[in-house]
Amino acid sequence: MIVEVVGGADELPEVRVVDVDDLTRLHLALGAVTDEEADRVLRDAGLGRLTDTETGVLDVAALRAAAEPQVTAADWAQRWEDMVEQASGAGWLADDGAGLQVHVESAAGA
Repeated sequence: MIVEVVGGADELPEVRVVDVDDLTRLHLALGAVTDEEADRVLRDAGLGRLTDTETGVLDVAALRAAAEPQVTAADWAQRWEDMVEQASGAGWLADDGAGLQVHVESAAGA
């Protein structure tokens, strides 16, 4: 699953959740936007925030809500729970359990 922040209509950044059935990876991909723009659009969408240039925190419940309407895999809900549990075991879940730490990558071409 990828959370993309890219230039949108009228050059205003937009956020979208893509590749929702692929729960073997999760990252934040930034297109031609500044870190400040990416942070603002993530916060405005309720999906999370940037913590620095290489790391973001995504809201687990908001991410699930954004992804579920696009899901096609019948076992997705169980795989989602497994992914969150694995992230928790790896120390990627925020202390309150509501946020998931992710890597920031380039979304060049998005």
